[in-house]
Amino acid sequence: MRNRHWILLSTLGLLACSGRRLHVGDDGAGGGQAGSDGSLGGNGGASGQAGGGGRGGTTASGLGGQAAGGTGGAGAGIGTGGATAQAGSSGADGGAAGVGALPSLALLAGGLGGPGNLDGTGAAARFSSLSGLASDGAGNLYVAAGYDHTIRKVATATGAVTTFAGATGQSGSTDGMGAAARFNSPNGIASDGAGNLYVADTNNYSVRKIVIATGAVSTLAGVAGQYGSANGTGAAARFQAPYGIAIDGTGSLYVTDGTGDVSPSIRKVVIATGAVTTLVDGTALYPDGPNSIASDGAGNLYLAAGGAIRKVVIATGAVTTLAGVADQYGSTDGTGAAARFNSLSGIASDGAGNLYVAENTYNGTVRKVAIATGAVTTFAGAADQGGSEDGTGAAARFYYPSSLAGDGAGNLYIGETGNSDIRKVAIATAAVTTLAGAAQPSGAADGKGAAARFNSLRSIATDGAGNLYIADTYNYTVRKVVIASGAVSTLAGMAGQVGSADGTGATARFYEPHGIAADGAGNLYVADTNNGTIRKIVIATGAVSTLAGVAGQLGSADGVGAAARFYQPDGIASDKAGNLYVADTVSSTIRKIVIATRAVTTLAGVAGQVGDADGTGAAANFDYPDGVDADGAGNLYVADTGNGTIRRIVVATGAVTTLAGTAGQLGSADGMGGDARFNYPHGIASDGAGNLYVAGGNTIRKVAIATATVSTPIGSPDRVGVSLGALPASLNDCYGLVVLPTGDLAIVDSLEDAVLIAHL
Repeated sequence: MRNRHWILLSTLGLLACSGRRLHVGDDGAGGGQAGSDGSLGGNGGASGQAGGGGRGGTTASGLGGQAAGGTGGAGAGIGTGGATAQAGSSGADGGAAGVGALPSLALLAGGLGGPGNLDGTGAAARFSSLSGLASDGAGNLYVAAGYDHTIRKVATATGAVTTFAGATGQSGSTDGMGAAARFNSPNGIASDGAGNLYVADTNNYSVRKIVIATGAVSTLAGVAGQYGSANGTGAAARFQAPYGIAIDGTGSLYVTDGTGDVSPSIRKVVIATGAVTTLVDGTALYPDGPNSIASDGAGNLYLAAGGAIRKVVIATGAVTTLAGVADQYGSTDGTGAAARFNSLSGIASDGAGNLYVAENTYNGTVRKVAIATGAVTTFAGAADQGGSEDGTGAAARFYYPSSLAGDGAGNLYIGETGNSDIRKVAIATAAVTTLAGAAQPSGAADGKGAAARFNSLRSIATDGAGNLYIADTYNYTVRKVVIASGAVSTLAGMAGQVGSADGTGATARFYEPHGIAADGAGNLYVADTNNGTIRKIVIATGAVSTLAGVAGQLGSADGVGAAARFYQPDGIASDKAGNLYVADTVSSTIRKIVIATRAVTTLAGVAGQVGDADGTGAAANFDYPDGVDADGAGNLYVADTGNGTIRRIVVATGAVTTLAGTAGQLGSADGMGGDARFNYPHGIASDGAGNLYVAGGNTIRKVAIATATVSTPIGSPDRVGVSLGALPASLNDCYGLVVLPTGDLAIVDSLEDAVLIAHL
């Protein structure tokens, strides 16, 4: 993962066009063909000529092709605004690509998608929670994003997503306009059709009102921080945990109040006055207290409650069961008590005599309930078949659908927690499409560029010959990525097959490999985390052997080969002088392995002693360190994850000091030395020129070693989700990175399962 001394094959340019994914041009018979705007030029042919550079877009350069043989000519990129970028000097085996002017982030391989908080259109948007949905009847959806403490707006015509009220990650109870307002885990949301929204602000124990035209947020009933069940008007009322919310069309709101150990009741709120009364006590709803609620506009409420759909007559408070049986779960269609449901969540009425309910499980489906008869059918999705595919009826797939809303124009919208997206369903046909957000594109497929799939990438290394190698943790494999083309293949292991067997290629087995490093001599070394071993892979053959440790025998013993023990080793680095260094995470130590003899010793820290003390060897302490890298000058640098610091170790003496950050003080502040803050740093890489790069969460930090000055060149702490284009761009959850010969970074994003290239 941590290599700096490579044979230079080609120099990377960058993807053009703001936000465009990398596209690969065809290989030329002689010189490679130039790619289209923002694309990667094709590889050179046998003549050794470099491929043409991709044409630059408005924000970044194209990415030139790699020559296949001989000493290639220099590639030509076309830079920002159409100006030609100068080509680099020829490498030993191929021409250098053109490099454009602007720092940028590009996708090399894998897909993009998953949880986050980015505004954007369609698949560019990200959601981390979709607790509640409401339609204003004027072409917009509003999302209660509980985890983010915001209300999001989605234009249904375009899929454009914006943050309507509140500020991402900033909880509070302040009334105010738009971004000045604060919420604390808002969950339910409803529209009155007259220009107002009402929000069940769960952890503020209150019901909030938002004027759509202005974004003005006020508190209708309850008081933030004051928990209870008292009826009363406005601030005199108390709530326990308001969650679901519905409006009856006659000036009243109905709120499910209580979750978890609190038996939920149904509270009525008169909009005009804020007067709160209890319509149904929680004991009447036992044993399945509801979270979601809908009104049919005809004097009735419907509750999604565990395994049953309950009906409440507003005039009398009478509760009956419309379909299903409390505490009896399943997926059977049928009428009334013959039907079965599995973990009901969202519920919505179409105003035409039907309810739609979401089953918030991996096997998520959307069921239809005819109110008049209680007849239940499966409207979309299929039980026991979770996924994210669009399609019609049973061909569609869902993954933990959690909220529903109808628009009154024949469409149903579904907020999917598991897929982090919003789906649209045409009620007449049951055709399902994705309106906004994008499911995490996990998988194991080999392929080129965006066609490839990964499953929780943790670390990355380069062999100095134009290739990247990746620990694909939950596929239990090691993957290879050709930098010039983005082609992905599986070098060792088999997706979905856990084990510890040595062998060649697909016959080898791993158990959640995390760290990976190359020794510059044709070998990779893998920290096979859950096996508690260090594995060796001969790149040319894919042959896998166990260098040190014994699978399944965790510990901290020093020793030779199989006599040594590790306890969930994570980061690993080579010093290119015959030694490996391992962050033995659970032991909270840094271990040294002499490759030639397989001798394992503890360089710094004491197994089982967590702390932050600087010192020499056993006098120093770490707190679950994840990342480690060598600078080629006799020093190691450690991402001390639990402490939130960057540590330096002088290899010759084992002396440990803290270079940047302060133990126990997590954050994202840039600064010098102890004034800087890190938020659980994971990967670390040295550029061999006096700088470190640190991956942690949704940012990449740069540390100037000489001054311990910390800056953030990539990502922003308050933007979660990968967006491409001009830096700082944004990231989702980056674990590993490596510095390329060009000074560019190759980064793996664990949540979006993507391999990214950053030109600094």
